[in-house]
Amino acid sequence: MLVALDDFTALYHRRSAQTHLVNEPVPQIIAALEGCAMTPSALLSALSADNDVEADGDLLAALIARLAELEALGLVFRA
Repeated sequence: MLVALDDFTALYHRRSAQTHLVNEPVPQIIAALEGCAMTPSALLSALSADNDVEADGDLLAALIARLAELEALGLVFRA
């Protein structure tokens, strides 16, 4: 469950019963992954198209790092 709160978004994780306060691009990542699995490259393409940003190697590396953080929290999983 995502709830927008000004500059942050509250993300409630049912399995752990914890609420995380996150900011961009986490809500966009979660929304893009909702209901489907994607490679980091495909996810970057989707996010770039939605936000009119040019995808490059630096952005891919940053996205992979962010996905690793979200995976450590149990918020995303590798398929």
